[in-house]
Order: sequence, then structure tokens, then C-alpha cells
Amino acid sequence: MSTANVTEQRFAKMRPVPSRGASAPAAHDLPPGPRIPSLLQSIGLLRFRHRFVPALHRLYGDVFSIRIMPEGRHLVVFNRPEHVKEIFAGDPEVFHAGKGNAILGPVMGEHSLLLVDSTQHKRARKLLMPAFNGQALRGYEELVTRLSKAEVERWQEGQPFESLDRMNALTLEVILQVVFGVTDEARLAELRPLVNRTVNIPPLVFLGWGYPRLQKYGPWRRTVENQIELDRVIFGEIAERRRATDLADRSDVLSRLLQVRDEADQGLTDEELRDQLVTLLLAGHETTATALAWALHELGKDPVQEAKARDAASAGDTDHLEAVLKESMRLHPVIPMVVRHLMAPATIGGIDLPQGANVAASIILAHESEASHPDHARFRPERFLEGEVASNTWIPFGGGVRRCIGAGFSLMEGVAVLREVLSAYDVAVPSGTTETAKVRNITSVPRHGAKIVVTRRR
Repeated sequence: MSTANVTEQRFAKMRPVPSRGASAPAAHDLPPGPRIPSLLQSIGLLRFRHRFVPALHRLYGDVFSIRIMPEGRHLVVFNRPEHVKEIFAGDPEVFHAGKGNAILGPVMGEHSLLLVDSTQHKRARKLLMPAFNGQALRGYEELVTRLSKAEVERWQEGQPFESLDRMNALTLEVILQVVFGVTDEARLAELRPLVNRTVNIPPLVFLGWGYPRLQKYGPWRRTVENQIELDRVIFGEIAERRRATDLADRSDVLSRLLQVRDEADQGLTDEELRDQLVTLLLAGHETTATALAWALHELGKDPVQEAKARDAASAGDTDHLEAVLKESMRLHPVIPMVVRHLMAPATIGGIDLPQGANVAASIILAHESEASHPDHARFRPERFLEGEVASNTWIPFGGGVRRCIGAGFSLMEGVAVLREVLSAYDVAVPSGTTETAKVRNITSVPRHGAKIVVTRRR
């Protein structure tokens, strides 16, 4: 079968649709929420989330419902720590994360760790875990540090630039070399634009995936065509790596995954490998880049915090640098929420919810809670060093058995990058610079690219 057919079949199979075998929950069975058409609510959630979700919180309180596309889907939004804990601790046979992430299906594929549930999820996570344990992370750190050093050495003093662009370029290089194990410049040059076009899918295209006819036109068709090309390159890389005779000597994630086996002595198929690689690519590229861009922007705005971070970089204080990264993730959530689909009725926070409802732990609301994070609008990394941040109040990586498998890698990478930047430069923001969040695909990024200006440390 041609790559084009494989890709198009995946888009057809993974099209987000209301759950089969169960009627859609009725609005009167759910907490209150806005009555505007579901299309407008979906646009509000995808495109204007940083205003829309807090506005609903003010109107309806700690728990409210949103009707989303395709028709028949409902999202019940929670944010209090005790409610978040119940969602994360929910029976994984009832609280399905895969169906809650269905909008990502056409790109990530049916085998993606983010989209499978129950025994499939247990198997996939067990197979992927060795590539992200502590020993593996220590092996990746040297390459991340080398790539970071090469990147920051190219920066020009005194010239304002968008840190988001540079962080995206750097984290993409990390993903391609650490995860894919690609070092050949010709193959890297082929992959970069394909990956960038995948990452930069606009929200309107996500909404359109529920309507197959749209895939013949405009941005929806271009998305499919780009995916066909990306799949062609990835499957080619997998086939080439399978023929390699030195897999045991390679440390990249793809080479490690080619060697894993389950209880039945079965390895990952080409399709499984493709789906997991794309998942790691999308989940670990722009998210980390955005957190780093926000961190540099916040440090540049605050000379006191910038000096503390510089001192930490010089002293090798990874705890402080990690706190800087975590605080940027708290203040500027990259992902808006963590979603579960109810396969059976469940009770959260004393509220009985029907089968078929989707429940969400809102990262936006949890992170801006004044009760959980006093002086929440202030950038203060010390809160992570002084024991102020309680469980289930900082949730960028989700939680429970579905906590992001790449969380340790993301923090390791972020610390390594900050260490190289702050060891080489003083960081500031250009005079008059302001920054807000905008939505790009499913992530929120700095609207103006988080501009900074650097001065080499003497």
C-alpha cells in the first residue's frame, strides 16, 4: 500500500466523531454552561481560550459545561485541586484519555500513547518507558547541551530577536537528533519544513477534521498532503534503521524502541513506531520551546530574577533553573486542559456525570488560582523551591497513570538550554516590549515571539 493511502486511511479512521454505542449526554444532565451554538463555543475554546475559559469560570463557578464540535460532544470543566485529583485518579477503564484527545487522532494515529486506553495504553507505555528513564535521560543530556551551546553561540549581541523562533529551531533539532536519531544534514533539511507545517496547524483545521469533505480543499488538503510527505520520510527512516547493524550502540529513542519487546516477544510495528515518533515530536517540540521562550521573556523583564538565574547557571544549580522553567509553565500554560472521556457514569466533586461526557482539568484555571498560587500573576520561581506548590495545582504534564512520559525529558532539556543561555549572556527585553498569549494549533504561544536582547557575559 502506498504511503498516500496509509495516510488517507488514517485520517478517515481517526476522524473525531461522537462516541458510538451510547447516546450523547443531554444538556440537562450536565452542569450549566453557555447556550450559544456549539460551533461558537468550539471556536472560543480553541481560539480564544485565555479569555473564554476564565469568563465562563466567572459566570458559572468552579464547574461548567461547554458544547463542542462535532455535535453531540460536551466538555465539563473542573479546576479545584480536589476535583483534579479525582480525575487523575479515576479508574482508567472509565476515564479514557484517548477518546478525550480524539481531535489529535488524524495526525498522531491510532497507536499514539496519547490516544490509546486500557491494555493498549499499558503495553505502549511499558514499551516506551525505557527510552525515558533516568539512565536514558543522562545519556541524552550531553547531546542537548551540545546543540544548545551551538545555538546560543550564533546569537548576535544587542539585536532584538524572537526567542520563540530560536527555541523552536533548537528543540526541533533536539527532537530530530535525540528522538529520531537523524544527523544527516540532507535528511534533517527534508524533515524540518514538514515538521514545522505539522506543528503550525491552525485551529480551524482541527475543527475541520470531523468533516471529511473539507479535506479536499484549501488548508485541510494541504495538511493531508504534508502528512503524506512526513509519513513517507518517517517510514523511510524506520526501514533504514531496521537494517542497521549497530542498534545496540545507538542511544536515540527510535533505535531504543526498535529493540523493545512485550511479554509475547513482539516488538513495535512500523505503524506503531510512526505514531509514537509523531506523538513525541508534537508533544515534545513546541511545548518545551514555548516554555523556554516565556522563561527568557520573564527573566528579561525582571533583572532581579535574571540575576538569580544567571548565578544558578554559573553555580550549576539545576533546581533553581528547573523552578524558573516550571514557573514559566505555570504563568503561561502551553496546553489548556487535560481531558478524559467517561465510558460509564462517574461522580466528580459530588456531581454525577453521565456516560459519554468529557471531563477536563483546566490547566489555565488551576494555574491562575489565587488560592493555590498566592500572587498568581507574579513570576516567582521561588514558590517551587519553598514548598508552596501543592499536588494537583501545577499540572502541565497531566497526572496519574497518564502523566506525560516525556516530562522528565522536557525538564532536563529546558534546564540544559537555560544553563547554556545564561552562562553566555545577560538577557533583557527590548524597551516597550509587551507580550500576550495567542493560540497556535492546540498550544498557546507568545503573540510577538517573546522578543529578547542579549549581551555577552564578560
